[in-house]
Amino acid sequence: MGKKSRVKTQKSGTGATAAVSPKEMMNLISELLQKCSSTAPSPGKEWEEYIQIRALVEKIRKKQKGMSVSFEGTREEFFSELMAWATECGASCDCFEISNFADEGYGLKAIRDIKAEELFLWVPRKMLMTVESAKNSVLGPLYSQDRILQAMGNVTLAIHLLCERANPSSPWLPYIKTLPADYDTPLYFEEDEVRHLLATQAIQDVLSQYKNTARQYAYFYKVIHTHPNASKLPLKDAFTFDDYRWAVSSVMTRQNQIPTADGSRVTLALIPLWDMCNHTNGLITTGYNLEDDRCECVALKDYKEAEQIYIFYGTRSNAEFVIHNGFFFEDNAHDRVKIKLGVSKSERLYAMKAEVLARAGIPASSIFALHCSEPPISAQLLAFLRVFCMTEEELRDYLVGDHAINKIFTLGNTEFPVSWENEIKLWTFLETRAALLLKTYKTTSEEDRSMLEKPDLSLHSRIAIKLRLAEKEILERAVSCGRAKRLHFQKQLDEGIPLPLYEESDIALLENADAKLPIILRKLEEEDEHVQEEMSLAQIKPDAAGLDSSKTPVLNGQCKDLNGTQEDPPGSDAVVKESEAEKHDPSTKRTEDISGLDLQLEAYGRSPPISSVSFPPAASESSPASAQGEEAGRDTRSFLMDFHNKTRD
Repeated sequence: MGKKSRVKTQKSGTGATAAVSPKEMMNLISELLQKCSSTAPSPGKEWEEYIQIRALVEKIRKKQKGMSVSFEGTREEFFSELMAWATECGASCDCFEISNFADEGYGLKAIRDIKAEELFLWVPRKMLMTVESAKNSVLGPLYSQDRILQAMGNVTLAIHLLCERANPSSPWLPYIKTLPADYDTPLYFEEDEVRHLLATQAIQDVLSQYKNTARQYAYFYKVIHTHPNASKLPLKDAFTFDDYRWAVSSVMTRQNQIPTADGSRVTLALIPLWDMCNHTNGLITTGYNLEDDRCECVALKDYKEAEQIYIFYGTRSNAEFVIHNGFFFEDNAHDRVKIKLGVSKSERLYAMKAEVLARAGIPASSIFALHCSEPPISAQLLAFLRVFCMTEEELRDYLVGDHAINKIFTLGNTEFPVSWENEIKLWTFLETRAALLLKTYKTTSEEDRSMLEKPDLSLHSRIAIKLRLAEKEILERAVSCGRAKRLHFQKQLDEGIPLPLYEESDIALLENADAKLPIILRKLEEEDEHVQEEMSLAQIKPDAAGLDSSKTPVLNGQCKDLNGTQEDPPGSDAVVKESEAEKHDPSTKRTEDISGLDLQLEAYGRSPPISSVSFPPAASESSPASAQGEEAGRDTRSFLMDFHNKTRD
């Protein structure tokens, strides 16, 4: 994956030493850490906080100019070294080469015809950079003492990557040299480019991502310069914000979860060569073969010689692609925008509505999604809206009426309306809510399209405006759909069309309906995840049935909310606090909530938060591959698993 226009020539060595004293730099770092760890700003003040944090970061970056370890030569010049190293390690390299595909950047090009489902790429474990390899490296002593590293494999992997980049004898240098010099995620946007995202649904995640990155950097800068177990790390004289931003972005856009060598748990990994593949629509075609101890990928379709080989990254929205991958995918069939909905606790019928929702497995307050597809709502959101709009009499019918328990099965099914009046209410509500959300944007869709026609628009501005426009188009379709549905059901009511009645014999109809019933959902937490969940990696045990198979699928996927969207970033408001003793001895440092340093990497990389992992996993419920994940022990080459979150770089 590459960016033709963004490859940079880098100088070797550590560069010139910035004219700044260690004490002055440490004071700036302390100020940054304090600013990033302060209480979350009041609503409407997030942008002001972002500007303040950014100003501090830019001051630090200016003083650190020229201090980063880098390589001489362009990225492309190291591809031959990568291929030679991969061949030496036993990876497959005989049916493709790395090539530049203009706007899509670098990718894999077939050098012979490849058949659909043909195993064309495998990468052995010894090529992978993992949390396990980090623990066995120079980072090991610090890892054994630092709770942040122990709890957050993604952060461990980022620091591991920096340590290996600075090590002239690292076995991973052929891979590291081919990583992009920078990325197109919002972490690399200029302030004016980020402004294009103001009033979008993506802005909060963008601001949180930047704040968390700055907080993590400040924390680890102090650790690296003061912790006794960090004395041998090759970062003490070269650990800049740009270094950390690069490492975090490399991990965030490339990480995945794989089984450990014994198959007993999961670990995070960077997978050289395979991560050069670009994204297209399709099915998941990558898995992990424990018997041969290697990552394997089969062809998504037939490829002719000289064609680009694609893989499917998963059911990501464009907001997720932009924020965590750095590109906008024009033909995204899975695009969606988040919508927060809840039954007010002050409402007279709250208890009854909450009980009906609970029986359906739906929380009374949660985050749903409006989809780009038709209809724009899922079965789960339809069920919520039906209950949300029920009268007291209708609620009683679903609580104590005839077949009340069985009728819960119909809530997400379009074939069984609660009443024509209920349908009119819910579609009116959806139409109104989407229209109100559209009014929060500062520009119209027409204005956005005009801006995109400007030839001098920067790449990052273009990405941001495309995302902003895509959100509006989804909301506009929701308004249009809501209006059409409202008029349709009003006509049904006016014409006295009899309401389809649910009978127990109709249960067979539900199997082929658009809802998977009963609706079993987990609550999407709107607050930060607990550190215990972040630290549960070591507690994960394999499913006994899963160990019967020698070929275990890669553990991957992402944490979904009720409609398949990403869950809110963990640690967005967590605070890292220092006592007086801890300021002098960072080795005794504790954290009020170490998930605050997570940067959402595990939530937004290719792997899910550790707390959501089962072993062995089934494919994501929203993934096209889900139906193929039910057969235990299936050959990995045909078991389509979700390797999330690749990036065009």
